[in-house]
Order: sequence, then C-alpha cells, then structure tokens
Amino acid sequence: MPVYKYKGRTGRGEAVRGNLEADDPDAVARQLFNTGITPIEIEAAPDRSERGHQLQLFRPHPKIDDLILFTRQMYSLTKAGVPLIRGLRGLIESTRNEILQEALEDVVDALESGRDLSSSLARHANIFGPLYINIVRVGENSGNLEESFRRLAQYLQLDRDTRRRVKSALMYPTMVIAAIVIAIGVVTVWVIPAFSRMFASFDAELPLATRGIIAVSDFAQSWWHVLLVAIALFIAWFRWWSRTDKGSRHWDRWKLGIPAVGSIILRATLARFARTFAICFKAGVPLVQALTLVSRAIDNAWLGDRVAGMRNGVERGESLHRTARAAGIFTPLVLQMIQVGEETGAVDEMLEEAADFYEREVDYDIQNLSAIIEPILIIFVGILVLLLALGIFLPMWDLARVAM
Repeated sequence: MPVYKYKGRTGRGEAVRGNLEADDPDAVARQLFNTGITPIEIEAAPDRSERGHQLQLFRPHPKIDDLILFTRQMYSLTKAGVPLIRGLRGLIESTRNEILQEALEDVVDALESGRDLSSSLARHANIFGPLYINIVRVGENSGNLEESFRRLAQYLQLDRDTRRRVKSALMYPTMVIAAIVIAIGVVTVWVIPAFSRMFASFDAELPLATRGIIAVSDFAQSWWHVLLVAIALFIAWFRWWSRTDKGSRHWDRWKLGIPAVGSIILRATLARFARTFAICFKAGVPLVQALTLVSRAIDNAWLGDRVAGMRNGVERGESLHRTARAAGIFTPLVLQMIQVGEETGAVDEMLEEAADFYEREVDYDIQNLSAIIEPILIIFVGILVLLLALGIFLPMWDLARVAM
C-alpha cells in the first residue's frame, strides 16, 4: 500500500505532519478528517522518508499485545499523576518494538513543542488508528484521560481475544483441508502411477473412471511445474484483488457465506462493532463521528458499508434503531436492545450487552464447530475414496476374474 506525506491542522489550529498508508490521497484525507485533522497538503512520500519509516516492511510492526501493554501503562501513569513527557520517556526505554519506540520518541518531541497528546499520536495514525486517537482526544477535552486509556485497554484486550477465537475456529478446517490436499497429491503422484504401470502390463481395456484417474495423474506428473506457477500466480492475483476496494468488498461478503465458519466471522465482527460503538458512546464521541470510526474499525469492507449507511441515515435525522434495522445485519434481539437503549438513554450499556451476546454466540459456535464440520468432511472423504475404489480396484477385480 502506498505511503503519503501530509500536512494539516488540528481543531485548535496546531500544525501537524506525518505519514499514512492508504490507497489514494482521498483515503488519506478521510483518515485525517476522522482524527480531527484538516489536511492542507497531501503528496506521495519519497522512497526514503524521515527516520526510515518506509522500511517498516522489513521491521517488526507493533503487535496488538504491544499496544495493549502501552495503553495499560499509560492508564497507570495518568492515574498516578505522572507527567506525560516523563512517563513516555520511561516507556520508550522499556518498549521492545522498534517502530513503536520511534513513534513514542516522535510523540515526546511533539509534546515538548507544545502539541497535545492526541495531536501527537495523530502523527502516527497508522499505528494508533482513528478510534484510538479520538478516544484520547475526548479524554483530554473532558479532563479524564486516565479513563480513556482504561477503556481503550479493555477494548483492545477484548478485541484481541475475539480475533484469537476466530483464528482458532478457522485453524481446524484449514488443517483438515490441507491434509486432504496433501493426501490427494500423494495418491496422484505416487500411488496411481504404480497402478497405471501394472494395468499397462496386462494390456487390458480399462473402465472410463480408471482412464480418467490415470489421465489426471499423467497430466499432474507432466505439467507439475506449470501447475505450481499457475497456483502461485493465482495466489498473488488474489492477494492483490482482495486488497482493492471492489475486491475486498466481494471477498468480505463471500467470507460471511462460508458454511459453518461464515456465521462465526459475522458474529465476531458484529461483536466488534457493538464493542467499538459502546466505547465511543461512553467516551462522548458524537454519534455520526462514532459511526464513521466504527465503519473503519470492524475490518470488513462489506459490513463497513452497511455501518456507513447507518451513519447516512442518522445524518438524515433517522433513529439509530431504524437505521440498524435497515442495515439488515443484526438479529432481532440486538435490534430490540438498541431500541430500548435509545428509549432509556443507555445505548452504550445495551451495545455492551449486544457485544457480550455475540461473543457468547461465537464461543458456542466454536465449541460446536467440529461437530458441524466432521460430517461434511466425512462425506467428502467418502466420495473421494469411492472414486478411487471405482477407478483402481474395479479393474483389479476384473483382471482377477479373467485370471481365474
């Protein structure tokens, strides 16, 4: 993804500059507006940027655990009343991630030049993100920065746990499918050729299924290098396509329709939506701005479009419940929670309940995933074994009868 340099001003008129990764300058402008910065100049960054940030591809990026640890430490420091610059200098010495360490050094420099913390963090929006920066800004404006860091630490930890649960759910079917593919490759390259040579020595007419299996095996042996190149090209094309605006939307929508696994991805994403929305509400982020932040934070372009549609409806004066119903992605129970939250003025509490509900559903689905997938895999393996039996063993039985 290309990197752009930008110059802009915060709501207080302070000048800021930095680098952002984005698809195009318009995407950079949207990110800056979402963090409260008005862009003045946006241009493509040169091959070698200030302090070597362009080399981040070959250096360790901050992991979610690094960001959680930093946020917890910031909560402890602000709660104890430690001055920001002094506290950050201590964190720089203890931070192991090089990219995060350099970012914190730049944040300290910005603070010493008179900028506030949120504007200093906004110089590294590719690390902290619009949501993080806006929550910190709200905490600064309200004089309750420690509470903002506490909520962010809790949110990041819950988000990390949800992501790990989804990854664990995808690990089992991925490993099983990989094992099946390896088994098919072994049979195609080594087992079938051995039977093929044996059948050829008898000079007998083979059934259609057997001839088809042998033809596939011969093709794989003769053109294996072409097949490998084709697979590599397809993977490279798919990675490029899935990162385009159109491709990411199609891929993200298709993922939600995968049998057994798609429902887990959907519920986990909706849990993240509700959790992110709740923390924005509690921090006092305006509703429209909160929906904008949430649409960028849920890591699903197709669902992000649905949330952006909710934002547009709210801007037209519609209620949150009505726009959520029109989005068509929430269960009736969650829609009722949102409606009750609007009526009672406790939307944040209802959203947290919705997030807990979806996370419980994710845990339940993960526990039952093997019971759902195993019958599908058994049927698939059974069909594969049947084809091999018809193609390999039937000719052997025919030859045995002829020999008798």
